Amino acid sequence: MRLAILGTGKIVKEVLATLKDVEEVELKAIWAREHSREKAVDLAKKYDIASVSTDYEELLACGDIDTVYVGLINSVHYAYARQALLAGKHVILEKPFCPTGKEAAELIALAKAKHLFLFDAVSFLYMPNFRFLQQHLKDIGKVKLVQANYSQYSSRYDAYRQGEVLPAFDPAAYGGALYDINFYNIALVTALFGAPEDFHYLPNRGFNGVDTSGILNMRYPDFAAVCIGAKDSESPCFCIVQGEDGYLKVEGAPSRMPKVTLQRHGGEPTTVNENGPLPRLAHEFKAFAKMLKEHDYDKNVRKLEITRNVIHILETSRRAMMQS
Repeated sequence: MRLAILGTGKIVKEVLATLKDVEEVELKAIWAREHSREKAVDLAKKYDIASVSTDYEELLACGDIDTVYVGLINSVHYAYARQALLAGKHVILEKPFCPTGKEAAELIALAKAKHLFLFDAVSFLYMPNFRFLQQHLKDIGKVKLVQANYSQYSSRYDAYRQGEVLPAFDPAAYGGALYDINFYNIALVTALFGAPEDFHYLPNRGFNGVDTSGILNMRYPDFAAVCIGAKDSESPCFCIVQGEDGYLKVEGAPSRMPKVTLQRHGGEPTTVNENGPLPRLAHEFKAFAKMLKEHDYDKNVRKLEITRNVIHILETSRRAMMQS
């Protein structure tokens, strides 16, 4: 994979720190808006990236690049991804992919028409600990309840409390707890169980209407799930899948999924960390590069079904919140 990076923000810095040790990916270029050029130049020097660009069309015309990673704010994901696909590049979209189902469907259709890969950068889906979770669902019997809590006091919340609205808390930029942090809980539940029959979002809203925290209730035919996400407060993060014969527990944030425990009635718990020493984002980039190398287009399409389900929940919940 010959990769160009779009952006200079927090997630881009984590990606670059990860990719320096992922041999399957060649970092070819970094793009930024003109006002962030100096940041891009500094990152290029730090990570030995040969090309720095502020001209997106020029970047996309480069034949030395086959894939573009979009690490920009949520509201511009669609436009930059679409332009890259039209230029014949594969695309990796940072979560939450696109704000709306219409935009997501258009990108997926365009990628399919051009037989290009379109990846949703949901890190845990490619972690060995997530595979353990999937494989051992059968061992806990009929599922009755799911609880997921990802609560983390945002580094930008102090500014918000003082009246400064950064993109993370800007409704116009699709900021807020639902699209940012609760996204992971929702993606985890839908990746395990598919789309719910019904769902309802109960937000706590700030002075500009953004959801600083909230609870999403989800109903499946035989069980209920609750997804709690907070950027205005913190608590231990976890996910527990409760079954008639035992439970599975993800300890820590789902974005990192550091440990998974299987507990069956009357038995000893089994706790694993099969992710190994790799940084959390390394698993997904290795998986993306492998799919490209092996031309495993069907696997890419299957993963995008999870994306469709998650975006439908996000968009519908946000619309109901904004109308209330």
